[in-house]
Amino acid sequence: MATKHEQILQYIDQLPVGEKISVRQIAKALTVSEGTAYRAIKEAENKGYVSTIERVGTIRIERKKKENIEKLTFAEVVNIVDGQVLGGRDGLHKTLNKFVIGAMKLEAMRRYTDAGSLLIVGNRTQVHEFALKAGAAVLITGGFDTDDSVKKLADELQLPIISSSYDTFTVATMINRAIYDQLIKKEIVLVEDILTPVEETICVKTTDKIYDWLKYNRETQHSRFPVIDKNSKVVGMVTSKDIMGHDPSTPIDKIMTKNPMTVGRKTSVASSSHMMVWEGIEVLPVVDDSNRIEGIISRQDVLKALQMIQRQPQVGETIDDIVTNQLVLTSGKTKGEDVYGCEVTPQMTNHLGTISYGVFTTIVSEAASRVLRNYKKGDLVVENMTIYFLKPVQIESTLAIYPKVLEVGRKFGKVDVEVFNEGILVGKAMMMCQLIER
Repeated sequence: MATKHEQILQYIDQLPVGEKISVRQIAKALTVSEGTAYRAIKEAENKGYVSTIERVGTIRIERKKKENIEKLTFAEVVNIVDGQVLGGRDGLHKTLNKFVIGAMKLEAMRRYTDAGSLLIVGNRTQVHEFALKAGAAVLITGGFDTDDSVKKLADELQLPIISSSYDTFTVATMINRAIYDQLIKKEIVLVEDILTPVEETICVKTTDKIYDWLKYNRETQHSRFPVIDKNSKVVGMVTSKDIMGHDPSTPIDKIMTKNPMTVGRKTSVASSSHMMVWEGIEVLPVVDDSNRIEGIISRQDVLKALQMIQRQPQVGETIDDIVTNQLVLTSGKTKGEDVYGCEVTPQMTNHLGTISYGVFTTIVSEAASRVLRNYKKGDLVVENMTIYFLKPVQIESTLAIYPKVLEVGRKFGKVDVEVFNEGILVGKAMMMCQLIER
């Protein structure tokens, strides 16, 4: 039986795109309290079912597929530019294909403006009308208004006219930044992208006996299974180690490992791999907010996904990418004694114009990772790091980084890193890393 909260979410999910909803309306339609309705609407917003727009209300929007994340809806543009909707509210859920900045004569604009565009322009009423007739939405900069006839046309055509108090350059920069951030998010692989769904997952029930486990083991050749109760909630994990030495008729809930570690759909694969390495876990159950099983991920799934991420071209650069791209191998004398060079760019500095502590940490951990990969093919997780930042490093300085492998075992590596600027020692670090074999 679904909870009231889940029933409201299902109800919202089935509403047509563009529909306006409110706490009072949901409370009345489903006979729930306004508090319950409010919490469910907030959850729906987190899940991407609806979007709340200032001075407009909460609108049911089209859920964007992950691979199509760089497409924004007009509703999202309103939020990005702190805009006000002057007309065409019914078209806020539509996605836009491109931006056109209207800094040219009307005749020249005809070539660039087509259906699905967003024309960014000042207080040029004639241009607003032309854009709508061409099937484009309009974003008026400088906080200007437009004629009532244009607003009426926008309502008829269901194409939004948005007004923002920012100037054209600022608006274009804000939208660009939003797309760029989304492209970075697109690269982050989540558990939901790689999980084995619950339909394909074998779960052991608390009432099952050890002989049921033996049957599943023979059928699948797997030895680890999540244990669920009658409400499909994960209550344990059972492995071959747990059943050893017990009678086959022993109930599973007597020998299982209780309160196992679990992850949610939106957990990143990188974070899951960290948990698995740390705790020596082979399988992690994936659960919803109520701890009900939604599937599982295995260590193999995680490693495959991490390898795939490394092979993919990065679309949006993160700060880590900017820093690590500066790190170049200057000489590799013998195995484990590489020397790296790195120039301190303006982006890598703090407000004093010297290298920031965060950037320095990234540089030493990247150098240590690279030198350890000469010994072990695979991924690694930094377990702990001690940093001694001895002297400030000025902008445009060139650093020489000397990572030295002190010890390397089957599962871990210990690296000492020294950083020099013009022959002077400016920083030192000691790192312990866990190694994940492929």
